[in-house]
Amino acid sequence: MNESAKRAISQGRTALGIELGSTRIKAVLTDAENNVIASGSHEWENHHIGNIWSYTEEDILVGVRDAYARMARDAREKYGETIASIGAIGFSAMMHGYMAFGADRELLVPFRTWRNNTASTAAEKLTELFGYHIPARWSVAHLYQAILDREEHVPQICFITTLAGYLHWKMTGRRIAGVGEASGMFPVDPVTKEYNAAMMERFDAILAESGLPFRTADILPEILLAGEEAGRLTEEGARFLDPTGALKSGIPLCPPEGDAGTGMVATNSVKKRTGNVSAGTSVFAMIVLEKELSEVHPEIDLVTTPVGDLVGMVHCNNCTSDLNRWVELFGEFAELLGVSPSKDELFGSLYRKALEGDADCGGLLSYNYVSNEHVTRVAHGRPLFVRTGDSKFDLANFMRCQLYSAFGALKTGCDILLKREGVALDRITGHGGIFKTEGVAQRFLAAAIGAPVTVMQTAGEGGAWGMAVLANYMLARGAGESLGDYLENRVFAGQKGVTVAPDPAEVAGFAQFAARYKEGLPIVREAVRSLR
Repeated sequence: MNESAKRAISQGRTALGIELGSTRIKAVLTDAENNVIASGSHEWENHHIGNIWSYTEEDILVGVRDAYARMARDAREKYGETIASIGAIGFSAMMHGYMAFGADRELLVPFRTWRNNTASTAAEKLTELFGYHIPARWSVAHLYQAILDREEHVPQICFITTLAGYLHWKMTGRRIAGVGEASGMFPVDPVTKEYNAAMMERFDAILAESGLPFRTADILPEILLAGEEAGRLTEEGARFLDPTGALKSGIPLCPPEGDAGTGMVATNSVKKRTGNVSAGTSVFAMIVLEKELSEVHPEIDLVTTPVGDLVGMVHCNNCTSDLNRWVELFGEFAELLGVSPSKDELFGSLYRKALEGDADCGGLLSYNYVSNEHVTRVAHGRPLFVRTGDSKFDLANFMRCQLYSAFGALKTGCDILLKREGVALDRITGHGGIFKTEGVAQRFLAAAIGAPVTVMQTAGEGGAWGMAVLANYMLARGAGESLGDYLENRVFAGQKGVTVAPDPAEVAGFAQFAARYKEGLPIVREAVRSLR
């Protein structure tokens, strides 16, 4: 038994990060040195209801409670300790989206997740109004679209937030968003670290013209930076997380962040000239900028780090969902033959097989669009696999094609940042489950962006661990250390990572695939029109 971990739990010298991803809710408990000592997770899926991708409030609350219960059980089984207190807690979730609440704290319309493209008209109008790219998944775009559509709930709004902000509000009673999360709701000024005042004034004019009884500042959450205390766990929050009554109230919480912010933390990518690629159901690359971009690019979002520094973000709605379905299909076939490989064996074997494929995937082409993809302007999800009669169609090329496709839309945006804008990048780090099979997806990503990619030992821990690190940082903030220095000196110091440089032959092969990918986009757009 790990006696140090046992003491940390019994003395409450721990940090808890809970992150709500698209397919899994994960709770990670660490010690004060950010080592994982217990974890638990809950699998879930969004629903497509009335043309909206959503999760119900019951989905959210049941899932969070289950993930916590599994983590607490893991702690009891490993160390014989019941969790009564925790040093600090942080909540994270898929960023963006729209949750609108009325005066009685009731959810006025179903939660609209980042995956929806229903606010594209509003996003275009706001981009023109602000002179600043507003993605369709941002909260302000959803709000403005609801105004344009004259939705009945809009005049009743008292508060809008994201999924992470909702959980934080439920646990503490405080309406707060970490600055990185807030920057996916409404543009944030990287100088003041507050919502952009000039843009708020312009949006206030829209609200007034629409006869609405509130101003922008009235309904947005308060912004706090990493390291600041964001409230304490109420008795109601403690009983919600732990119905057994063991968990005490009064535990401090750090500002809630989106999965983009926790991805930056989990990959030590909060300093300027660093970047990360976070790959899961969606995939996004984030590079911390030294200066503003020269022009507005619809493929590039401008958000911030958890301390408010400007970040160029390429966010693609699709990454591993279609890839996972193909792997699961091969798993079904294996079981038909009487073989039952573990998940790691199945994914690992198929991923490694991709290394035997041709650098350009033998002429194969795949689009992993389970949902819309704004970067390549595809309005709805239509996953496709396409080949010509003389393509080299074998398992190695098929799997390589699926893995390339996971980064296909991402490459489009990264080329704008790194080539057209000339953004300086000293290092980029990958994290997420796709990187768990060593040296495969990492190698293909390096070929896609033409830069070395590092994967740390913590790559599989993901954002829940990153959120726990932010909670620990709040407790350690008294030392006056910046978040970047805290990560360098206390979290990642001496930690091993594997760096893969781009292979010139694979860079050329991925470029061939990318050209074919771009030329074939009319195929998937036609599928949207023809396949209903």
